[in-house]
This record gives sequence, structure tokens and C-alpha cells, in this order.
Amino acid sequence: MNKLFLLLSLIMGVVVLASNYLVQFPINYYGLEELLTYGAFSYPIAFLITDLANRSFGKIVARKIVYIGFTIGILFTLIFSTNFTDFISIRIAIGSGTAFIIAQLLDVQIFDQLRKKKWYIAPLTSSLIGSTVDTFLFFSISFYGTGIPWITLSLGDLTVKIFVALVMLIPFRLLLGTLKAA
Repeated sequence: MNKLFLLLSLIMGVVVLASNYLVQFPINYYGLEELLTYGAFSYPIAFLITDLANRSFGKIVARKIVYIGFTIGILFTLIFSTNFTDFISIRIAIGSGTAFIIAQLLDVQIFDQLRKKKWYIAPLTSSLIGSTVDTFLFFSISFYGTGIPWITLSLGDLTVKIFVALVMLIPFRLLLGTLKAA
């Protein structure tokens, strides 16, 4: 489990870095530039990782992965994608860290409370609530008062995260047996 724990923690950090980088780029197709960024597609993977760890190893291990993933993700973000001369970039790092830790720990707690329900109830409910909290915390901290249309971006982002949360049920179910056997 030690290698798997480290792998999940590292993947979590990479997901945070990728999402923090990709959120800076609106999707400039089909009139979506004020509704959606590329970060909406990568971030829901963090909930998949947390939920798989929680189901397979329990909430204590899931929390540890959140903390390590948080540390790795923030360090990666500060090193690779934070422009310290750009106030928005700094706000993105702060918003990301705040939203990530609150939403992921909330996800772990909700998942744990629902773990005895049908297999899909806990990951779907915890991911939807966690994504909602994460989205509005992140966008308000990062972009409030900047002139960036953060409310419409957050709504577009959340719509994609809800869709991706539904799709993530497939790998959750498929990977669940693999992780338990590991």
C-alpha cells in the first residue's frame, strides 16, 4: 500500500498543478470563453482519487492523501505556474489551496458518512457537494473584483464538474477492485 499511497498522493499533486494552470485558459470555442476554462476537466480527478482511497483504505488514509496532494500541488503551483508579479496568479494559488483543502476534506467526510449506501451514492454525493464548494470558493477568491466574469465561469465550471463526476463513476467502479487487491 505504501507505493500506492505515494502514487495517489503524487497524482493528486499533479492534478492540482494541472488544474491551477489550465484554469487560466478559457475555452475560446463555441462562445464558451466567459463560461468555461480547461481546468474544469482535470480537477474532478482529484475527487476520484480521494474517493477511491476512502473506499479502499478508509478516511484516515484518504485525508493523508489530501494533505500530501495539497502540499505537492501547492508547491508545484508556486514553482511552475505562479507569476509573483501578477496579482491574479497569486490569488489563483491562494484560492486553489483554500478551495482544495476545504472541498477535499469535506468530500472525505461526506463519503465516509455515506460509505454503507449503494456503491455509487458516496462518490457521487461527496463529489457533487465537494465540487460545488470548491468551485465557488476558488472562483470567488481568485477572481472577485478583477473584472473577470467569475460567476459565469464558476457556473460553467461547475456544470462540467457535475458531468465529469457522473462519468468518473465508471473508473471508480472499475478501479475499486484493483485498489482493494493492491
